[in-house]
Amino acid sequence: SDFSGFSRGHWLQELLCQGEESIHVQFSPDGHHLLVQQKSRTPLLPRLVAFQRHGIGGANLERNWQPPQPALVGLFFLQSPVTPGSWVLAIVWEHGRTEVWHFVVAVGWQLLQTLELCQGSRARIISVCSQGASLVWCEERPPLDAHSDMSKCAFRFCVCTRALEAGEQGMRLGTIRIVLHNSPEYQVLASPQHVFLVPTAASSVTTSKFLLIWHPEEANLTITAPSSGFVHSKVLRSSSDSDFKKLLLGSVGLLSSLAPLDIHTFSVSNSGGLLLVSTKGAVNMVEPDGTKRHIFDLEGGALSQGSPVQVKTFGSILACVLAGILYVVDQNSGRLIEKKILNMKTVHFLESPGEENSIQLLSQTGIYSFSFSKPEDSSRPEPCLVEMVFEEACRYYQRRSLSSSKLTVEKLKKGGVFQAPVALAAILQHSLCQRQKPARSLQDTYAKLLSTMSLELQSYRSLELLKTCVVCAPESEVESYCEELVEQEVSRILHSDIDKDNLAYLNSVFASFPKAAWKATRSCLQLQQNRDGLLVARATPEVWKKVLGGPQQEEVGQNGVVPLFELICTSFLRFKPKWLPSFVELTQQYVSISWAFSSKEGPEGRVPLYKRALGVLARQNKHSEADDEMELELLLCSKRPKAVLQALHLLIRLKRWQRVVEVAEKFSRLSPLLNKEIFTTLLAEFAQHRELDPYLDMLWPLCPAELTTSDILTMVLQHLPRSQGDPVPFSSEGNQLTIGLLKPLLQRVVQRPCVQDEMYSDALQSPTFPPPTPPRDH
Repeated sequence: SDFSGFSRGHWLQELLCQGEESIHVQFSPDGHHLLVQQKSRTPLLPRLVAFQRHGIGGANLERNWQPPQPALVGLFFLQSPVTPGSWVLAIVWEHGRTEVWHFVVAVGWQLLQTLELCQGSRARIISVCSQGASLVWCEERPPLDAHSDMSKCAFRFCVCTRALEAGEQGMRLGTIRIVLHNSPEYQVLASPQHVFLVPTAASSVTTSKFLLIWHPEEANLTITAPSSGFVHSKVLRSSSDSDFKKLLLGSVGLLSSLAPLDIHTFSVSNSGGLLLVSTKGAVNMVEPDGTKRHIFDLEGGALSQGSPVQVKTFGSILACVLAGILYVVDQNSGRLIEKKILNMKTVHFLESPGEENSIQLLSQTGIYSFSFSKPEDSSRPEPCLVEMVFEEACRYYQRRSLSSSKLTVEKLKKGGVFQAPVALAAILQHSLCQRQKPARSLQDTYAKLLSTMSLELQSYRSLELLKTCVVCAPESEVESYCEELVEQEVSRILHSDIDKDNLAYLNSVFASFPKAAWKATRSCLQLQQNRDGLLVARATPEVWKKVLGGPQQEEVGQNGVVPLFELICTSFLRFKPKWLPSFVELTQQYVSISWAFSSKEGPEGRVPLYKRALGVLARQNKHSEADDEMELELLLCSKRPKAVLQALHLLIRLKRWQRVVEVAEKFSRLSPLLNKEIFTTLLAEFAQHRELDPYLDMLWPLCPAELTTSDILTMVLQHLPRSQGDPVPFSSEGNQLTIGLLKPLLQRVVQRPCVQDEMYSDALQSPTFPPPTPPRDH
C-alpha cells in the first residue's frame, strides 16, 4: 500500500526519501501509529514524528532537538500501569529525562508526565530497552575526578532497571534496581523474559569475548560465549553479587582463552533468542539458556563494516536483507525458502499486528507485504531429515573420494551417480508425509527397501515422539523420559559407525546424564549377575566390537573426549565399582574369541584392556584404600604374567601376606615360568624377614621342579639383610633366618626324584631284570 492511508502521507514519503538510511521506524502495538525517528543528518535536524493511519484524527506528535541538547536514545511502548491492556509511549533522552505520552482518539497525543530515569545528574545513558512496564538501560557514570584518564576507567558503566508505576499524581518510576555495576559498556536488548547484554566496540579485549543474559524472574546472570556455549550462571542474591569483577572471578581462566566476539549485526527474535550476524555472513541464534545454534550463511562472503544487514523473525521465518537481496529462511531447519532481489535500495522491516504470516517492508514508495508459504502448503520445502540425508551423504562420499573437487548437495541430487541418498530421501518423504497426505507411489525397488526399513522408521518416529514428551512433560516426569531418551540414543550409536563425531556426542551424553547413561549401558550390553554371583553379558558381537573398537585415545586427541571403553569403565567406577574387574575379564574373553592373538587390529594389540581400565582409575580425583583393592583386582583379572607379578608386589608393599600366598597358589598353576617367578619373589621376601613364616607349609609346595638345593641357597644368601654390627651366633631380636626354617624345603628338594630317574623310571620298575630269555624252537 502507499502512504495515502496515513495522516500527512506525503510528508512521510518525503521524510523517507531525505533520510532513508538514518531512520528508525516502528509500529505501535495496535498498528494504528507509525513512529519515525530520524537521526542527525546535516543539514536536517534530528526529529521524531508519529503518523496515524486508518483516518484517526487528533493532535500530532513531533519532537525536534538540536545539539548541544541531549540526544534521543530510544522510544518504547510500555504497558500502562493505570489502564490495564493499554499502552503508553516512553521517549528516553541521553541525560535520563523520560517523557511519557499516550494517544486519545479524537484528541491526539498528550504528554502525561516527565520523569527522571537516572539518579545522578552526571550519568549518561548509552543504550536502553523495554520489557513489559519496565525500562532497562546501561548508563555511564563518569569518575568524580574530571581529569581522570577515561581509558583507565573502562569499568565505569552500570546496568539498571526501573518499572513504570501508577502514582497519586499519574505515573511515577519505581525504585531503581542495579543489575550490574562496575561493568564495561553494553548494548541492552530485551526479549519477553530475558535481557541480553552485548559488549560494544569500545569494550576491552577481555570483556568482548562473551555475552551476558539477565533473567529477571530468576534473578540470575548467565555468561555465554558464542564460540564455546554456556560458561557460568550466578544468582544475584545481594548487591555484592552484581559486581562485574566478582561475577567473572571463577571463570577468568576459561574466558581469557576464548576467541573474541565476531558480531556485525544483532537483533532479538520473536522467540526470545538473540540473532547474531558475524562478519563472515553466518547467522547464529543464542538461546536464553546460553546455547548457540547456527541457522544460515549469507551469500557473498565477508561483510564490511559499512554494508548494512537487517535481520528480523516473523514466526518461524527469518528474514535478512543484504545488498538489495531478501533472504527468507526457515529458522528451525536453516533451509533457504526463497531469495528475492529488491528494486529498492533501502528497506525497513515492520512488525504489524495481525500480519504474522507475512513480511512487512517499508520503503520510500510505500509498505510492501511479502507472503511466504506455510509448511502445510504443497510447495513446502523438503523435510529437514531429507536434507540431512544428502548432507551426510556428501561427507561420506567426500571422505572416500580421490577427487579434489568439493561435492555439494545440489551435485548429489542432480548427478544421478549416487543412488543411495536419492532412494533414502524418497522413502523418508513417502513415510513421513503419509500421515498428512495420501501416500505417493514408490518405485518397486524403493517399496522393497521401505518394507526392510519399516522398523527403523518406526523407531525414528518413536524417538521424535519421545523428544516431544521430554519438552512438554512436567518436571516430575522429565527424569524418566530423559532416561528412556538416553537409552535410545546410546543404543542407536552402538548400532551405527562410531566415528569421532559420534564419540564426542556420546561423551557429552555420559557427562550430562551419567545415571541414565549407566542404565542405558547395562541395558545395551545386557549386563546382569547369574545365580553364582558372576557377571554375564549377552550383548551381540557387533555391539562388543563397537565397545572395544572405534577411535582410540591417540586418534581422538587430547580435547577431553575418551574412547567408549573408558566411558563405560568410568560409569562402572561411579555406580557399580565391584563389577569393573568382572567386566574387564568379560571383554578379554570376547577379544580372545574375536581377534587373533597379538593382532594389531584388535584392542589388545594396542594397549591392554586392563591398562586402559587402570588409566581410568588413575584419573579419579581422590585415592583411597578401595582404589588399591580395585587396582589389585584389575591386575589379577587380566591373568597376564607381568600384571600378576605387579599385583604380587603391590600386595607385598601393603604387607597383606595371607593374600600374597593365596595369589601365589592360584596363579602358579598358569605356567611353569610364572610359577618360577612367583616362587623366587617370595623366597627373596622369606630371606629378608619373618612375615611369611606362618605360611611356609603352603609356600614350599610351589617350588619349581628345576630348582636344586644349591639354587635355593644361592638365592637366600643373595637376599639376606645386611647386619649393622658384627654377626653373632644367636641374635636377641629373634628375626634371623635359621637352617631350621629352610630344612623342610631343602629336604623336599633332596628327596624329590631326579629328572633322569623319572625318564627311566618305567624301565627300572619292570618286574624282572634282565627280561626272560625267549623260548627256543627245536
